[in-house]
Amino acid sequence: MAFWDRKETKNAAAETEKRAISQTSSEFMRVFGVDERESASGVYVTVDKAMGVPAIWAAVNFLSGTIAGLPLKHYRKTASGREEVPGRLSNILHNAVNEETSSFEWRKYSFDRTLTTGRQYTYIERIGGEIVNLFPLNPESVTAKIVSGRRVYTFAEDGKRSRNYKASEIIDVPFCIKADMITGLSPIITNRDTIGLAIAATNYGSKFFENGGVPPFVMTGNFTSAEGLNRAAADLQTAVKQSTRDSRLALTLPAGHEITPIGVDLGKAQLVELKRFIIEEIARIYSLPPNFLQDLTRATFSNVEQQDLHLVKHTIRRWIEQTEQEMNLKLFGRDNVTDYVEFNLDGLLRGDFKTRMDGYATGIQNGVLTPNEARRQENRPDADQGNDLMIQSATVPLGSQPVADETQPPTQGAENE
Repeated sequence: MAFWDRKETKNAAAETEKRAISQTSSEFMRVFGVDERESASGVYVTVDKAMGVPAIWAAVNFLSGTIAGLPLKHYRKTASGREEVPGRLSNILHNAVNEETSSFEWRKYSFDRTLTTGRQYTYIERIGGEIVNLFPLNPESVTAKIVSGRRVYTFAEDGKRSRNYKASEIIDVPFCIKADMITGLSPIITNRDTIGLAIAATNYGSKFFENGGVPPFVMTGNFTSAEGLNRAAADLQTAVKQSTRDSRLALTLPAGHEITPIGVDLGKAQLVELKRFIIEEIARIYSLPPNFLQDLTRATFSNVEQQDLHLVKHTIRRWIEQTEQEMNLKLFGRDNVTDYVEFNLDGLLRGDFKTRMDGYATGIQNGVLTPNEARRQENRPDADQGNDLMIQSATVPLGSQPVADETQPPTQGAENE
């Protein structure tokens, strides 16, 4: 039985109310015959078409894959700090959110949706108040709206009855929310002109090389009728394509006919520069340094390292913070002050081997890290007596350093000094 069929409807009247038209700008504009997905270049932009742009593909897969690969664990605050909480919820978050979906697959799918359609939804299934499963929902089948002053989510797939869910049952992570606090914005549809330009530039280049690198042209000559003109144009186009397939350089024309190129060739149109600029524009949409979209045009050893820090501090951290707060609110409730979930970013900040070792050494020598905590970061087993904090003076367990006996006379060396 599907998870949405497990919950019986409590209010039949609400079933009719929630079948209202989706309150999104795209649905509203379609009612009046206007589709906001058409870009200024004339290209009809959809998520599937946008994913055909290499920079979009790289940005979405890089961000969603990076976030999906971070460890996600359940913690509880204690008098001495915090401790990891074992149990069903920890297993759900770290290993598998339901019987068919791994945690990585759930997060990868969810952030793919956020970074393209602009929204991700996950249904929280509870039995007796205990969380037993998480189910990612197709955002195209979910409508968020306000009913009696409360946010309600309607899930309705074709051929299946719709269901209403309270806000506490849905993990909702949008890319950007409009002023109404309910409607989301898709980064692809919102930036359709830039993405449409990228698609149009790719199409233009493809057509150019499909025609053997021959730009559009006008043919002039002694034509006696419109039919003759159309036949001559068709014959010439066929001849151009045939010469390309046969690798022939010569193209013959009937006597008295001439061809004159029109438009702009690829060099003058700066197609290469345009496609490079589009990469920079898409990097701005997703707040990504260009080198993560495989654009190393202006990359150097030092600025690439700084862009790594920029990625974690200003891009990944934003998504992590938003997701953690949403999950903590929906999984534990607003009044909870002890339990929380947290992504571990240490793996993204580890750096090279020497830098890691220097950092571990500094932390151990100054009583910040225990040796075993450092060893766990490197996936090494715990060592005996490795759970004690150390001090820098002798690198021994804190509290066991030797104390000088003031009753003893100074040594001969000390007297000479």
